[in-house]
Amino acid sequence: MKDELLSMIWESIGDDRLSTRDASERLDSLFGYRCPDDLAKTLSKYRKEGKIKGEISMNVGGWVWWVDDECRSKGESE
Repeated sequence: MKDELLSMIWESIGDDRLSTRDASERLDSLFGYRCPDDLAKTLSKYRKEGKIKGEISMNVGGWVWWVDDECRSKGESE
């Protein structure tokens, strides 16, 4: 896989469903990485490419993100 940021995002999300804030905190905690642009924009870009899934959650009050086998297969094929 060529996209190192995508790999870090997948690892930090794992099998969980995370809010944008929680995803950002995990990236920072695991890798010491803070997204230079708004992480929500980066996650949205990957969602449009099918490499991550996301939906608006009224319970969370924002986006919730997750990764499944379908997403991983799209990212690994590059």
